Amino acid sequence: MTTYYKPLPRSAVPRPADACDLAGGPFWFSEAVVLRRDAPPETISARHLPDVVRARLSAPRAPIAGRDMGQVTLMGILNVTPDSFSDGGRYLDPEAAVAQARRMAEDGAGLIDVGGESTRPGAETVPVDEEIRRIEGPIAAIAAGLGVPVSIDTRKTPVAEAAVTAGAALVNDVSGFTHDPDLARFCAAQDLPVCVMHAQGDPQTMQHAPRYDDVRLDVYDFLEARVAALETAGIPRDRILVDPGIGFGKTLEHNLTLLRDIALFHALGCPILLGASRKKFIGTISKADTADTRLAGSVSVALHGASQGVQVIRVHDVAETRQALALWRAIEWGYQDGS
Repeated sequence: MTTYYKPLPRSAVPRPADACDLAGGPFWFSEAVVLRRDAPPETISARHLPDVVRARLSAPRAPIAGRDMGQVTLMGILNVTPDSFSDGGRYLDPEAAVAQARRMAEDGAGLIDVGGESTRPGAETVPVDEEIRRIEGPIAAIAAGLGVPVSIDTRKTPVAEAAVTAGAALVNDVSGFTHDPDLARFCAAQDLPVCVMHAQGDPQTMQHAPRYDDVRLDVYDFLEARVAALETAGIPRDRILVDPGIGFGKTLEHNLTLLRDIALFHALGCPILLGASRKKFIGTISKADTADTRLAGSVSVALHGASQGVQVIRVHDVAETRQALALWRAIEWGYQDGS
């Protein structure tokens, strides 16, 4: 029987003497929830955790693409597509794309995630040549002129190759490196950090009645297996981000369950990426029908992720999320001018 461990992140002071660091960041935990598929949850003291689990939960996360994983990094979303669910067509023109990247960098984005293929529910696959045409120019300009690391959001090796040649420093694959078996080998050969995401099905089918035995544990098992596969391919665990894939083959309740228990994924020993910005479940709950009216809900989800020790938060609205995080940090740890 597999046992899973979810730390309970805290930041309040005073900190108990027997508390453990969480992922080398500003949070600590003195308790964890034990989860099993055939037993009710149980809360235990951190000192009763298996040594290997406690060590993995506590170990500092190595920098990813030059970004410190001991604090929250905002990843700005740049869709150079005609059909993305939130901003399709707005940044298809390369000049508009670079201008938006510049705004996000000035607003505090630590990474820019460039995607040339929409992965919204029902989206069609884009031919490789077209995807490369969309992403090459913007990535080259951003990498050369903005001083912000670029992530390429793709499932395809030729697109990743073109992006890395143009200056991309991280590969973000929404298929969890299952779509193209060559992509992991390419990333290993180039010594690239990667983000592995969970999705049930592909964009065309993923919202057709998704089902899980236990969405938290099923997603955890998938990510654990994919991290092991990436390690076998030659990518060290300390160069892997994990993303539970909010909205990718999940119902509203699946999304809320994953968000509620997102700290579970710290036990994988990798930094966590959360991408929930402007997604449909936010609109369903808040009655915000269009993606561009879901700012407040998106910021709320981002703050929840930050409170659970999530290291990378992928957002459309960088300035607003940064402002909210600044106030949250000031309340939690005290105000420091310029922080």
